Amino acid sequence: MIHTRIERVRQRLAAEGVDALLVTQPSNVRYMSGFTAGADASLLISATQTLLATDFRYYEQVARQAPEYRLFQVPKGLAAAFGDLAREAGARRIAFESTHVTYALHQDLAKVEGVELVPEKGWVEELRAIKSAEELSLIRQAVAISDAVIAALPEMLRPGMTEKELAWEVEAFMHAQGADDVAFPIIAAGGPNAAMPHAVPSERRIVPGEPLTLDLGARVHGYCSDLTRTVCIGQPDARFREVYEIVLRAQQAAEAGMKAGMLGKDADALARQVIADAGYGEAFGHGMGHGVGLDVHERPSAGARSEDRLEPGMVVTVEPGIYLPGWGGVRIEDLVVVTESGVEILSRATKDPVVVL
Repeated sequence: MIHTRIERVRQRLAAEGVDALLVTQPSNVRYMSGFTAGADASLLISATQTLLATDFRYYEQVARQAPEYRLFQVPKGLAAAFGDLAREAGARRIAFESTHVTYALHQDLAKVEGVELVPEKGWVEELRAIKSAEELSLIRQAVAISDAVIAALPEMLRPGMTEKELAWEVEAFMHAQGADDVAFPIIAAGGPNAAMPHAVPSERRIVPGEPLTLDLGARVHGYCSDLTRTVCIGQPDARFREVYEIVLRAQQAAEAGMKAGMLGKDADALARQVIADAGYGEAFGHGMGHGVGLDVHERPSAGARSEDRLEPGMVVTVEPGIYLPGWGGVRIEDLVVVTESGVEILSRATKDPVVVL
């Protein structure tokens, strides 16, 4: 699998007329090599060489995790060794990840004589967007752990529990279910706090009758899940039911209409139109979805201005929401795989919003 990815990069090098690609974005390093400490490593891929540059802490790990690569020791960091690295690969024109390399690092790399730096954007991310069978298997495992959280929610919630306490219970539960880590900091937001799409769990206590939004994800061998459910402890009032039903219909419309070949902005419109027609268009301010894989936010985008084209094998969230300051919010999120004829919904957690303790 790594070999195939390397060959696809080499095809891109030839097409773009460059000698090598410098990979520095951590998830891209992992994707292209299998090396899990990507934040402390760089790759240089040329037509004939695959070099992994890192320091003493990881020499043994490189041998175990990245057999397709030859170790290049950089005890003083990439910038100090970049000239030697380029010469080892026989590379003069080197593409670099312009969305990741800092200005300061670029200045240091540019000092190397005989090397021309060529900015590129998204070469590896384009490869990552379409998942292999092995990647989908890991994502499915992460999704199953997320689904299990919602099934256990009635036993997890306790009267008087704070948002922070719930977030910790969810994290501990996912680890117990086999997650290597959480995919991102868990969001547990009750009442007015649920009006913030990315609320940070607080000491506020969860109150029956209010909307409670729980956004969570597990990580399994590097691959993420992403799931949101909004619930109400006990019987919800008329306003909750109205808003919830609108968001649910918006999500169902998107999941029914999405398919390969569609632009991200058109997928977004499927859900956005339902919410706008119900009079809440201004209360849905974020994109309808985004790609998920090694990162919890990656290609493709399924937002209102996205020109990304959906292709079979892409894993995307479908997460419309309505947010009303002073009251709260409702977001419902599934993870789906794009197919030729539509989408396969991976998330199986119940969408019944009523939780009885």
